Amino acid sequence: MATYAVGDIQGCLDALRGLLRQCHFDARQDRLWLVGDIVNRGPQSLETLRFVRDLGESAVMVLGNHDLYLLMAASGSARKHSRSDSIEDILQATDRDELLTWLRHRPLCHAEPNPQDGGTYCLVHAGLLPQWSVPQAARLAREVEQALRGEHYPEFMGHMWGSEPNAWNKSLKGWPRLRLIVNAMTRLRFCTPDGQMEFATKGLPKDAPPGYVPWYQTTNRKSADDTLVTGHWSALGLVNTPRLLALDTGYLWGGALSAVRLEDRKLFQVCA
Repeated sequence: MATYAVGDIQGCLDALRGLLRQCHFDARQDRLWLVGDIVNRGPQSLETLRFVRDLGESAVMVLGNHDLYLLMAASGSARKHSRSDSIEDILQATDRDELLTWLRHRPLCHAEPNPQDGGTYCLVHAGLLPQWSVPQAARLAREVEQALRGEHYPEFMGHMWGSEPNAWNKSLKGWPRLRLIVNAMTRLRFCTPDGQMEFATKGLPKDAPPGYVPWYQTTNRKSADDTLVTGHWSALGLVNTPRLLALDTGYLWGGALSAVRLEDRKLFQVCA
């Protein structure tokens, strides 16, 4: 059995199929770890959503910002649609409700033991704030997951949009608390050493605004001894280090769709 971690697919199902052929992926015994953003911008969002859903327990997927945007649009809470969006086919599909119910039951964060070093793997779309250990992040993610899976989830969708608050405080409650957790786990790139987030900058690590650093470079980060598997940051590109596996290599923007086999860190890629 092998586990393949795959970067942001964003509705590019043909590329995913090609990547799985290259990996010799066998759904009967192997597993896929998907870093989120399986839909939007690419041409096959509906087909990709159905494909991943049909993989069943062989796929572990965490939610990304584009996946949550789809849920917001479906609930009528998205502020506006971009011309580059490619989710309308999902919203018009006959199995729309079934697909969206499946999607909102995906986790925001997934953690399990790393048998290679006795530590922990953490699968999350963007990253973790420096104050959060992996167990704490998993607990916080469950708060969001409960809101997404509850019967009143459209109300949560109506309060999820926005970039404030931008710093963790354990006394946060209600919608601001859930919004911050979502933003940290699905939008984070740069933050201050004490965890204040900045969302406007999307470039290279060297483009960090004054006082900010890439989230994974913060000192005293409580998840530093664990292995984080992420996507989201296409400008960062592939990072394959002992404690960070960043997999958004920008297939949609002319780069590659990447997969790394966790057991030996072998890289597989399909180029655009």
